[in-house]
Amino acid sequence: MNIINNAIKKINPNAEFVLRDELNKFDNLDNVSIEWLNGTTPIPKADIEVKMVEVQADYDAKQYQRD
Repeated sequence: MNIINNAIKKINPNAEFVLRDELNKFDNLDNVSIEWLNGTTPIPKADIEVKMVEVQADYDAKQYQRD
């Protein structure tokens, strides 16, 4: 699960962007650069971080479905 991608899409389902992560983990905004494409309004990292917590909590809450 790419939590950053999921968080951005939860905030703006129409967002067009490219994520770049030197560590190739895509789990920490400190290691990721975001290139916003085609006029997508940039989302502040603080907003993405808040949504990442929500996305992770939702993912964790559905563990029983994956088991």
